[in-house]
Amino acid sequence: MSVKVYHGNGENARINMERQGDRRTKAANPLHSAWEWATIKPSEKRTGDFTMYTIGIDLGTSAVKLLLMGEGGEILNIASREYPIQFPRPGWSQQDPEDWWNAVLEGIPALLEGYDASQVRGIGAGGQMHGLVALDKDGAVLRPAILWNDGRTQKQVEYLNSTIGRETLSRRTANIAFAGFTAPKLLWMRENEPELFARIHRIMLPKDYINFRLTGVHATDYSDASGTLLLDVAHKRWSREMLDTCGMDETQLPRLHESWETVGSLLPGIAAKLGLRTDTTVCAGAGDNAAAAVGCGVVGGGRCNISLGTSGTVFITSDTFGADRHNALHAFAHADGGFHLMGCILSAASCNKWWQEGILGTCDYLGEEKNIDPRRLGRNSVYYLPYLMGERSPHNDPSARGAFTGLRMDTSRGDMTQAVLEGVAFAIRDCVEIARAQGVEIRSSRICGGGAKSPLWRTILANVLGIPLELPQTEQGPGYGGAMLAAVACGAYPSVKDCAGKLAKVRDVTEPEPSLTAAYEGRYRLWRKVYPALRTVFQDLSEM
Repeated sequence: MSVKVYHGNGENARINMERQGDRRTKAANPLHSAWEWATIKPSEKRTGDFTMYTIGIDLGTSAVKLLLMGEGGEILNIASREYPIQFPRPGWSQQDPEDWWNAVLEGIPALLEGYDASQVRGIGAGGQMHGLVALDKDGAVLRPAILWNDGRTQKQVEYLNSTIGRETLSRRTANIAFAGFTAPKLLWMRENEPELFARIHRIMLPKDYINFRLTGVHATDYSDASGTLLLDVAHKRWSREMLDTCGMDETQLPRLHESWETVGSLLPGIAAKLGLRTDTTVCAGAGDNAAAAVGCGVVGGGRCNISLGTSGTVFITSDTFGADRHNALHAFAHADGGFHLMGCILSAASCNKWWQEGILGTCDYLGEEKNIDPRRLGRNSVYYLPYLMGERSPHNDPSARGAFTGLRMDTSRGDMTQAVLEGVAFAIRDCVEIARAQGVEIRSSRICGGGAKSPLWRTILANVLGIPLELPQTEQGPGYGGAMLAAVACGAYPSVKDCAGKLAKVRDVTEPEPSLTAAYEGRYRLWRKVYPALRTVFQDLSEM
């Protein structure tokens, strides 16, 4: 597959930057547990006129997207490289980590074509969360990475939530078990692949595998670690109780960092392959949703970001730790040093891709949207459940499946396309309603991801939620956030909040219309009755 490259209009300039060496000492903070390392301070740059580049890596489910950012936040270049997903059984989803690595190795030189690579001072990654990457003592991958949308761990999730108990899990980690989380995958591997499990020397998350190959350092950040069900999120340390439950030792887990902290610099051989300096700083990075939030400027407490990517998320920030008392929303650390609540639906823009490309056989997404009569918004009689890979928030049901209902002889192609867009919007509304029920007020939200490119979808979602949706100036959420975190690590900005305040701008706002919001309210209430009516059917189907 070819590398896709976009060339921007940035000018090359020489940089003059000094990077401090790693200064690792025993830390006084007991929360760092067995990994007692002091923070590695960002590089200090000299004063004077120069330009510094940083690279942002967005390690997605279907492709890696690479972004070259100038010090002023301008996007100079973009490159992407696709890779396959394996579905060995229904509900299973896995990838070869070597495919990710090869995509990065091919993509970075393409990204830097026409630019002075010596000006690149930092790399930051945002990546798909929850995936289990297991390595042996020689650093070799033991098996394909089990991904965030894999549903094979139903038995292990039931064990964790019922036998260990939801209250116990929540006390240990601030969360309960979901099929996509990392801990159930470790239990699955121990039960189904005991010989491979016994050979595990290190485990890590997908973007951390890239950092490991770049630097040789086994590290992660708090936002990504939050989704493992192994982290005591409130205290930002690994939970020894959860490690015991999963048969793991803390030495097998990565060292914990804040997202903007430096974890290392490029290995000499890797620097030579990429055409970069060996003193290029690599920061810890963040989980994809936290990185996207940074890239969209959703930093500091009381903010919201909605992502319409392969999955869909509602990301609500807080300066202090807090958990959903019903555990329907995830309680995770944020990449700015704070925390967030997050609702996640497993299929969002991927529903539209499935419908448009897989069923209708077209890639003309906007063309298909033209078949939707604007007068039908809020009046569609067709309803769609977007549970193609099961569902996480709020149902936590790996057996759930997608469904159309309300079909009639006069149902049109446009009605069904509209139902897909509305079904995803209704599922996002489910997550928002959980937050509202706990007193969280969401007055507006940033929106990002591939689905956010559609003005029609933004209109539907703004009216289903009844709030304004702000479209950031750049569409490259996780990659841009990764590049911003790298800029903080390199000393270009004193904090993530300062960086986001200067770089993340809004280019468009979609306002809700009161009459359309009212029309969608009734449709949403009816849509909510469909899943409970089909839940036992989904369970029966999963057992066939």
